[in-house]
Amino acid sequence: MDVVVTGIGLVSALGNLENSWKRLLSGESGIRQHQPFLELEPQLLALVGTKPADLISLILPVLADALQDANLTLPIPDCGIAIGSSRGFQANLELLLREGERGRWGEGERGRWGEGEMGRIAQLPMPNSQFPITNAQFPIPDAQFPIPDAQFVDFLPHMGAIAVARAIGSMGPVLAPMAACATGLQSIARAVDLIRTGECQRAIAGAVEAPITPLTVAGFNRMGALANTGCYPFDEEREGLVLGEGGALFVLESSELARRRNARIYGLISGFGLTNDAFHANSPELGGTSAIAAVNQCLKRSNLTAADIDFIHAHGTGTDLNDRHEALLIQKLFRQGVAVSSTKGATGHTLGASGALGVAFCLMGIKYQVLPPCTGIKKPGFELDFVRCARSTFVRNAVCLSFGFGGQNAGIVLSGDR
Repeated sequence: MDVVVTGIGLVSALGNLENSWKRLLSGESGIRQHQPFLELEPQLLALVGTKPADLISLILPVLADALQDANLTLPIPDCGIAIGSSRGFQANLELLLREGERGRWGEGERGRWGEGEMGRIAQLPMPNSQFPITNAQFPIPDAQFPIPDAQFVDFLPHMGAIAVARAIGSMGPVLAPMAACATGLQSIARAVDLIRTGECQRAIAGAVEAPITPLTVAGFNRMGALANTGCYPFDEEREGLVLGEGGALFVLESSELARRRNARIYGLISGFGLTNDAFHANSPELGGTSAIAAVNQCLKRSNLTAADIDFIHAHGTGTDLNDRHEALLIQKLFRQGVAVSSTKGATGHTLGASGALGVAFCLMGIKYQVLPPCTGIKKPGFELDFVRCARSTFVRNAVCLSFGFGGQNAGIVLSGDR
């Protein structure tokens, strides 16, 4: 059974889907210097707004855009959900811990936001609030008001997916994958499974990330993974990654359902591959055995060969290990001259959402027959055909790759509508 994409919602440091795509093609970057936490030094970040976002504040507008793009009306009771996040509500939990340590949870004080050093994090409602999304405009209400009564259960990792289910009135299966930086691709793969096995004919899938927290920034800094001047994937002088926030959600449908309702189709999810290195917490297995297996799986399930791939949206974090490991994999598996790009030099590394953004950009490339540039690259450090500026070309099939902590490997093939 063919599974097609009929709607896309996206937000990144470059804006919504339309603005992100236009700015990406022009070579712009959303990476800027910020100091959202006074206890930490200024840092390069790719923020959606002027301060770190809350997960729900990102998920719901992206959901609304995806539904509107797919021309769907609410409720959608039989819709499956597969929405992941590698960090989930970590920002909220860190804030609760800080505020709790300051003794702010007495009667009349519990649930207060906007005080202390952590008050700069967005003040948003709980996931179980009522979010009125009308059938016509899908407005997301202004959520800048204090949390009334913070409870630990509201910040469990799956509550973002639950919030989407409640917003659309879905009583179908709800999945919330967490697979580090491979979360976005794994979420889409799980939604494809739901449709192909007949559990539902439609699903909303993807990943959204709000990872700019003191712990995340400090942790990556201690690892020595953060860049000082910018993100330059696959460049000889690459420095590391830049943390970013954002995400993408997709309306997936069986081809039969989409055609029956005359829906616009961006493309097909032709196949996917998911493996694990079983090797190290934060370093890839340099032989690339399981990463190669993931790519071969997604090609086999797509009934394609490596020679059929016109474009590779690489994970391309800008770190030494990832870029070297990935470049060797591409050189080993794909034909010489296949176009390669990473968009993290423009959007930053959105961790679990990065693969979802990559899938959206692949689909836009197929729709418009143009490839996005590898923003930030000046002097390539590997012998690959990197897209240096927006390139008009014939794009039939694209593969999006993600590699995450714990040795998580994922690949998805996107194809034009048949």
